[in-house]
Amino acid sequence: MPHLLQPITRLGEAGLRWVDLVGHLGLLIGDTAVAATHLVVGKRGRRMAWVNLGAQMYRVGVQSMGVVALVTFSVGAIIALQVAPVLQMFGFTHQLPRIVGVSMVRELGPLIGSVVLTGFAGASIAAELGTMAVGEELKAMRAHAISPLRFLVVPRVLATTIMTTCLAVWCNVVAILGGMVVSRYAIGMPFDEYLQRTAEAIEVFDFVSGLIKASVFGLVIGSLACYLGMTVRGGAQGVGDATTRTVVVSIVMIIILDLVFTSMFYALGW
Repeated sequence: MPHLLQPITRLGEAGLRWVDLVGHLGLLIGDTAVAATHLVVGKRGRRMAWVNLGAQMYRVGVQSMGVVALVTFSVGAIIALQVAPVLQMFGFTHQLPRIVGVSMVRELGPLIGSVVLTGFAGASIAAELGTMAVGEELKAMRAHAISPLRFLVVPRVLATTIMTTCLAVWCNVVAILGGMVVSRYAIGMPFDEYLQRTAEAIEVFDFVSGLIKASVFGLVIGSLACYLGMTVRGGAQGVGDATTRTVVVSIVMIIILDLVFTSMFYALGW
């Protein structure tokens, strides 16, 4: 009988750990939102330096543009290569720009950009803050009345949220270019026709829904990386575990949130 209860016990413990993680993550996001107001309306001595936010945005977003472009260009080209033979079979090759454009703008652009950013920036943030936690630098900051939330968490969370949204647009553009190149040499569709059909296919809400997803994904990546990094215990091994957990949990949360958003938009007829 105890052997039969072990799987149920482990499942319950895993569920409690996830609930605890989501709860702490929600509290951190709330505290970050309150602290972020000091960026603009706080007193002069309590404002966050814009230079710090700019440095984090450059580190998180600009430095990852090359990797993101390579991945999304390949994805756009792969979609075109896979779909083109089927469309040629039924005489619907003119629908290729619509398939590539809508799928990237609504779903794959924000999703792929966020997943790549998780491995590029999320793991880096968790390792950085984890090293500071192990070295007791966070305790030293609190001892000097310096808030780690305002000086470390807020700029990183804002940077990941803003730059994930910007990278979603970058992903869309590069992926459409990948599909355009394949369409030109696979089915002979001119570049200008491809761009015209893409513009006709993509509606405003397609673009806006992708940006909404990307901003939420970026918020989750930054907040989770900061939380797991600042709660590291156990030295160097703890830093490695926090980095791994950041990547794995972020990807799982991103995919689940993408399913929730897509289901909600589908139910609303959007």
